[in-house]
Amino acid sequence: MPLAPACPSFRRSDLVEAGWTDRALRAAVRDGRLLRARTGVYLTPDTSPEVVDACRLSGRVACTSALAQLGVFVLDTATLHVHLPANSSRPRSVARALRRHWGRLHRSPHPRSTRVELFDALAQAVRCQAARAAVATLDSALNTGLLDSDELDELFRVLPRRYAVIRRLLDARCQSGPESLVRLMLRSAGLRFEVQVAIPGVGIVDFLVDGWLIVECDSQAHHSTWDAQRRDRRRDQAAAVLGYATYRPIAEDIMWNPEVVSAALRGLAARRRTSSSSQENSSQVTASGARLRRVS
Repeated sequence: MPLAPACPSFRRSDLVEAGWTDRALRAAVRDGRLLRARTGVYLTPDTSPEVVDACRLSGRVACTSALAQLGVFVLDTATLHVHLPANSSRPRSVARALRRHWGRLHRSPHPRSTRVELFDALAQAVRCQAARAAVATLDSALNTGLLDSDELDELFRVLPRRYAVIRRLLDARCQSGPESLVRLMLRSAGLRFEVQVAIPGVGIVDFLVDGWLIVECDSQAHHSTWDAQRRDRRRDQAAAVLGYATYRPIAEDIMWNPEVVSAALRGLAARRRTSSSSQENSSQVTASGARLRRVS
């Protein structure tokens, strides 16, 4: 027996079989109790605009659009991704940026489903996004438990071999897309770091870099209220007591201005190295002076 469809649509034949008449269907559409996506296809009035547009195109929500509906991180949510049947005619336009997918699906959706299956959405998203965004998406799917190791193995078997490098960059410990993106920046900068580190008196921090710099990836959703900011500042203060410095790039910059965040990380690391080198040289000079005084 097939599973219940995701975001179901209703065919006229289904509704007629359930006892609806054409007159009742017209009245339901007029009263807003049903939405008519296209001839013979109906949706409930609370259906998302993305699903409505996909149905009007005779397709299914796909790729990053489907993943966003499932709570998986994707970098760009502005474009609507729709999977269309291979034999479909040129679809009508919709009032938004549109990306069409025609490739063969690896999982068969329920006949009434308005969304491709998770596996196909992930396969599409890896090919459709830049590498850093694809890593963040797969990290998110792994962290939320929507994707397990066996399915990950299968996913990279169906993807072209050139995407194998992405798998080596995955880390399911990252709890948000911005965290994954910052992890890639730290790796690219050649910095030594740990992920999700528990510090007594402070709590679990997103990253601990070179044993002294805490990096926390802040989002508007979880850090916008004064209570949240006060909690964050007290954590930073507790960390400072223990000798740690804290850097909090905001999610907006992490996602859309990564060069700024990367430059800040490299600058902090370089400053630390310069400071450590100066202290070491000063210590050597002091020790040399002490030896000279003893000799004289």
